[in-house]
Amino acid sequence: MPHNHTPSEERKRRKRELIIIVSLLPLVALLTFAETRFLNFGADFPLSHTLLMFAIININLLLLLLLIFLVFRNLVKLYYDRKHGQPGAKLRTRLLIAFVTLTLLPTTVLFIFSINFISTSIAFWFNIPVEQALDNSISVGRHIYTQANENNKFFIIKTSDEIHRKKLMHTSASKRLQAHAAGWLADLPVDTLDIHDPKGKILFSGKSDNMDASLTPLSPEEIFKLSLNDTPTKNITETFLSGELIRTIAAIPYGAESEAVEGYLVMGSRIPAALIRNLEAISQGSSEYQQVKLLRQPVQQVYYLALTIVALLVLFCAIWFAFYLARTITTPLMELADATRRIGEGDLQFQIAPAGDDEIGTLVNAFNRMTRDLQMGQEQLALSARMLRQQNTEIEERRRYIETILKNVSAGVISFNSSGIVTTINPSAEKMLGLSAESLLKRPYRKAIPESYHKLADIYSKKIQDSHSDLEIPISLTVGGQPRNFHMHFSALMDDTGRRMGTVMVFDDVTELEKAQRMAAWREVARRIAHEVKNPLTPLSLSAQRLRRKYKNMLKDPIFNECTRTIMDHVDVIRNLVNEFAEYARFPAARLRPGDLKPLVSDTVAAFREAHPGIHFSFHAEKKLPRIPMDAQQTHQLLLNLLGNAAGALEEKGEIQVALFKPSGKNILRLEIRDNGPGISPEEKGRLFEPYYSTKSSGTGLGLAIVNSIVIEHKATIEVLDNSPSGACFRIDYPLCEEK
Repeated sequence: MPHNHTPSEERKRRKRELIIIVSLLPLVALLTFAETRFLNFGADFPLSHTLLMFAIININLLLLLLLIFLVFRNLVKLYYDRKHGQPGAKLRTRLLIAFVTLTLLPTTVLFIFSINFISTSIAFWFNIPVEQALDNSISVGRHIYTQANENNKFFIIKTSDEIHRKKLMHTSASKRLQAHAAGWLADLPVDTLDIHDPKGKILFSGKSDNMDASLTPLSPEEIFKLSLNDTPTKNITETFLSGELIRTIAAIPYGAESEAVEGYLVMGSRIPAALIRNLEAISQGSSEYQQVKLLRQPVQQVYYLALTIVALLVLFCAIWFAFYLARTITTPLMELADATRRIGEGDLQFQIAPAGDDEIGTLVNAFNRMTRDLQMGQEQLALSARMLRQQNTEIEERRRYIETILKNVSAGVISFNSSGIVTTINPSAEKMLGLSAESLLKRPYRKAIPESYHKLADIYSKKIQDSHSDLEIPISLTVGGQPRNFHMHFSALMDDTGRRMGTVMVFDDVTELEKAQRMAAWREVARRIAHEVKNPLTPLSLSAQRLRRKYKNMLKDPIFNECTRTIMDHVDVIRNLVNEFAEYARFPAARLRPGDLKPLVSDTVAAFREAHPGIHFSFHAEKKLPRIPMDAQQTHQLLLNLLGNAAGALEEKGEIQVALFKPSGKNILRLEIRDNGPGISPEEKGRLFEPYYSTKSSGTGLGLAIVNSIVIEHKATIEVLDNSPSGACFRIDYPLCEEK
């Protein structure tokens, strides 16, 4: 399917094509004229002209191809428009056929006549008698030069023999030589006569009256430079203002060897300047004729090409003009049809450009008035829609604001509608309860939550029955296997009319808060117990020792000795217990220094390995571990308590694994102590670090509480996990030293 262009796009495209074609027409004409101008038959045709001619022809062809492309593009578009029933396609086709027919007939006749005329003209230019006349003229010029050389040679031979026969080269015959030389110059048909002795010295020099005054005889150097060993005579051509002088040099006597030479004779014949110019013109004309003769075929083809370009230019211009005329008629109708379609699609702002003051222009103006009236009604509807969208936007912004508050508040928030369907749950509530919003939203709360949360659901059900007041209640739940304590607050949601819309539940996880409060209370209890109990212990111990020393020898009753010893032993037990209370109550602040945990752990594990031979201890640590801020004494106490608890749980049989490593991607150092004992129940995990809580009847319940205090002092975290397949795992994550 062809692409549908809007009327404005179609007008821009046509304007662009019009500019291209109008620019191409004078450019093609100019290049064609330049081609014919460079075909100058009477001038030299150098390489630069050839390259320029080649460039012009190729540019002409490219421009012609571009013009053909534009016309062919319009023909293809016309074909597709006619095939798909576009308005105006049939009218454009008829106009195109009419213009092509009217243009093709006279253009074809003119083209055939021009081809015949060019062929006849070029054949006349290269007529055979012209070439023969030029060749004969050049032959005549060559004969003139040959004749001048032959005359000089003839008279030199005759004169040289006469000089030798009369012995005129002798010194005594100088005057006779001068007289004879003047007579020869006057009688012989030569223009110059020079006689030189064997050394090149001038004995006589003469010239005719029509020779230039600047003419001088040959110098001795020039005489000897012209070697006569190879030929008896030597010819020299010299150019002067009056023409050319052909000089012939020979030895005296003629043809003598170098040792028998008596002197040298030089005769010259002048070629007139006018004759030389005529000969040069004939020679140049013949050369140009030969060059042009070689270009006969290319010149003929260039003229044929230029004529073809002009003929095609006329034809394609006619085709394009047919397209242009058809567009001016059909474009307003197509724009009106397109405008009708766009109005039907809802584009009421579309207006057709004015088409003039004719009937089509009147129709266009009426159509534009109709669209303006429709647009006014559409704008009223759009105004109402904008007001509605604005109200919806305000509602949406208010909803997003409330959602943002719920996402960032630390307390958990869950809301229910009047039917008990969960409508809202914030991320804090998901995190505290270990539930996902997808499993709760838009579902009845009792069906959406696990069975472990049904206790919470029962409290909520009771709240729904009584909506007259708010309800605050603490509750304990198990989340992720860990017991957690929550403070719940229920409030009824009422609209402006007092109708109940639902209930909102706000709650906080107070597990850590309550644990901290209990630990602070136990620490105060420990301090007071240590203070109140420690004071009487010393008098009791001293009294028992004094009785034993004083009456040991007097009373031989074993009951007395056993009772005093029992008093002192139990006083020591009570003193150790009080010391532990005191230590926990006044636990000193840690003095953190950068240190290496690996040697401390290794030494402590080695000590336990010797103290408990029935338990297999293993210690694994990475070779290179980062340093941590730690108090060595407190850390040693922590290790003693944890390893002691693990050893006590195993009862001298089993395995304890200690690992020290840096987890990948985390900026911490992790210590793990694992045993394969009976393990720790979920209920015990929640209270394991509380003071005086112990799973053993003989324990004081302070060991792990002290461990927890040490961990807090070191800004670390401790976690109790289940070991696989059995036992417990204590995991401590220490922060690393800050890099400087």
